[in-house]
Amino acid sequence: MSPITRREFVNLLNKGLIATGTAAVFAPVIAYLFPSELQETPSEPVLVCKVDELPEGESKTINYGRYPALVIHTPQGLRAFSAVCTHFACIVKWDIDKGSIYCPCHDGYFDPLVGHVTAGPPPTSLPSIPVKVVNDEIYIGGTA
Repeated sequence: MSPITRREFVNLLNKGLIATGTAAVFAPVIAYLFPSELQETPSEPVLVCKVDELPEGESKTINYGRYPALVIHTPQGLRAFSAVCTHFACIVKWDIDKGSIYCPCHDGYFDPLVGHVTAGPPPTSLPSIPVKVVNDEIYIGGTA
């Protein structure tokens, strides 16, 4: 095999860069046109846990379709919200000491009863998710 010339090497390098650039441009377009099968929100209720596994004042973050959900056991009952902050899509957390839903990215706070913004830059409330207790098990969501 003969050694590769400098010109051939540069040509191969250019072709590789063009192929990589083309893939970088068209891959998101193809992903948009043919989305994955993962649903935005499940059509069936999703099991969170047994009621006794989520004591009052505690929370649990679970997978809920494409995005996580935050389930909180407040003194007023069980509440569930999308765990995606409405500011920059960071994942929110339950701050047990402050009794508030907290976004660590930009210091945003949400009310744990209704999901309204109480402080920080988030522009809108967290979307709420219906909660049901069936046979001592907590379920969220579902359209059925």
